[in-house]
Amino acid sequence: MALFPSDLEDWSRALDVLAAGHDACWKDNDHSPEIRIQPYNEEHETPTVSVEDLGSSCVSVFIPMRLAEGWIDEQRGLLELVRQEWPTEVLQSSPGVYEWRH
Repeated sequence: MALFPSDLEDWSRALDVLAAGHDACWKDNDHSPEIRIQPYNEEHETPTVSVEDLGSSCVSVFIPMRLAEGWIDEQRGLLELVRQEWPTEVLQSSPGVYEWRH
């Protein structure tokens, strides 16, 4: 699974959606597994994550999770660390096209 700067922005928006108490989907495209997160699943009475890789391996997993209070803020902090470490040599020359800075 490859990550692009736009994926980081999508994850940031997904965290905002989750913080508002709504279900979120991340990496919903034809090239990556789809990751769906429910902040509360009634059947399991806990947050859940499902991952479906229908485009490549056809594998699907469903994971009920116990998450500590403040996990969304922790994810935001980790996202910021990724942004700080992202190689500054990588430029987006046009939508979906990336190249190394000379």
